[in-house]
Amino acid sequence: MNFLLHTHAESDGLLLELCKEVFLHGILDTLKIIPFLFLTYLLMEFIEHKGAEKIQGTMRRAGVFGPFVSGLFGVIPQCGFSTVSANLYTARIITLGSLIAVFLSTSDEMIPIMVSANVPITTLLFILLYKVAVGILVGFAIDITLRLMKKGKADIKIDEICENDNCGCEGGILRSALHHTLSIGLFVLIITFIINLLIFFIGDESLAQILDRPILSHIIASAVGLIPNCAVSVALTDFALHGIISAGTMLSGLFSGAGVGLIVLLRVNKNKKENLIIIGMLLLFGTLFGVVGDLIGFNALI
Repeated sequence: MNFLLHTHAESDGLLLELCKEVFLHGILDTLKIIPFLFLTYLLMEFIEHKGAEKIQGTMRRAGVFGPFVSGLFGVIPQCGFSTVSANLYTARIITLGSLIAVFLSTSDEMIPIMVSANVPITTLLFILLYKVAVGILVGFAIDITLRLMKKGKADIKIDEICENDNCGCEGGILRSALHHTLSIGLFVLIITFIINLLIFFIGDESLAQILDRPILSHIIASAVGLIPNCAVSVALTDFALHGIISAGTMLSGLFSGAGVGLIVLLRVNKNKKENLIIIGMLLLFGTLFGVVGDLIGFNALI
């Protein structure tokens, strides 16, 4: 009888600890970052609404410097630029190198999550600089290779530009920022619950040993990054901030993650073989430069 009571008490204690560690801490952790998320998205929406048309025009006129311009603009964390790039590439207004530069440098939700987690600004800037540098380098390499193969020029096909070249974020800056904050806040809450559950039942050291396998973890992250949903970049960033995966593994997923731009490309670009090649490039470069990121010491920065 005493054994049953003791077992029942242990079960109640475990349940109480589970609720406290997993759910209560998850809610509190999420509530803490909501103000930072809102302010970050407010700034992002301001930049998008005030400068989007000028940026698109600059991308159109970039010429042989397309990968450089595209890599710089791609780092701005909103899905509109990757979407616009997919449309402009389908119309052959920008080159393949410019498209890949945007896709690789796009950061999606990494910036607001890191800002809300009080990651040092120098660390964030270093990561962004690395993503931009990789995007520009790979973009130029692709365009130069295609020109050497005499495949660098193509007829402009304006009629194939998709009209859906934005995120649909209409209704004003405040409303858009609030919408993004609430939706990403919900993703963060769910991901935090999952992380807390895994740590509670498996242990952080055991979990790190499972997920932190060189090369294999980068390949998996790069493949997962292709999923066009901001929850993926939220999860990858949160996992890295909690030390569950390495910074390089996170980067592998963020490099391959082109967000909504990849969906638009698959929908508007009728050349399926070309689309598969682009996906293969994202997987390859995501894995490669994620591994490089670990080798050069990004893990020590986070």
